[in-house]
Amino acid sequence: MPGSLAGVTATSATPAQLLSDALRADPGRPLVTFYDDATGERVELSVATFANWVAKTANLLQDDLGAQPGDRLALLLPAHWQTAVWVLAGFSVGVVVEPGGDPAGADLVVSGPDTLDAALACGGERIALALRPLGGRFPQPPAGFADYAVEVPSQGDRFVPYAPPAPGAPALRLPGGELLTGAEVTARAHADAAARGLDRGARVLSGLPYDGWEGLSAGLLAPLAADAAVVLCRHLDQLPAEGLERRKDSERVTHTV
Repeated sequence: MPGSLAGVTATSATPAQLLSDALRADPGRPLVTFYDDATGERVELSVATFANWVAKTANLLQDDLGAQPGDRLALLLPAHWQTAVWVLAGFSVGVVVEPGGDPAGADLVVSGPDTLDAALACGGERIALALRPLGGRFPQPPAGFADYAVEVPSQGDRFVPYAPPAPGAPALRLPGGELLTGAEVTARAHADAAARGLDRGARVLSGLPYDGWEGLSAGLLAPLAADAAVVLCRHLDQLPAEGLERRKDSERVTHTV
């Protein structure tokens, strides 16, 4: 059941409203810079570009996939800029985002290329992400899945939910079963930002996976709540120590997780 964190902060904003606030404040500032040290990929998304991807993905969820508030969305994805987009898109529609959730119990599943077999257990809509550089599509669409890179470009650039998610509605189910409302997600993000000393302009380097609260907070939600930015690194173990130091310097990193 949702806990008591809703009263920790005076704000009643949902996670989707955090992104809306950031967009109004400074749409051109960097929000997510992504590195994949297995492929050499680097992608930088401003608040405006990130919000555009979120809007398109939320429209895909709501209109093409028929997702409704309260539906369970299993995300079988690594820490990746497209995963961050899906997390905020889910919050925007009002579905319950479940990182690493059981596909068999989910209404919809979004899978990377390494978890397609497990994702087939979902009896609802299935979306596959190739996770290729620049958001590229699969060379051959996987059977039983819609290819995200094919479906999302034609979606609208603005998103209006049919039923705006309420702060007290369930928003995030963590591994282990803990269920947080939108207000609780936002409260925790603000609390983590304060505990890490994040403020406007901070740049957080995170190599944590998106398989629990710590990775989601450090790699997306706490920086978003603080008007900060995240340098999200996948396969960071493949980067030599000297390379990590150069990255911290070139990306003007202020905090490392």
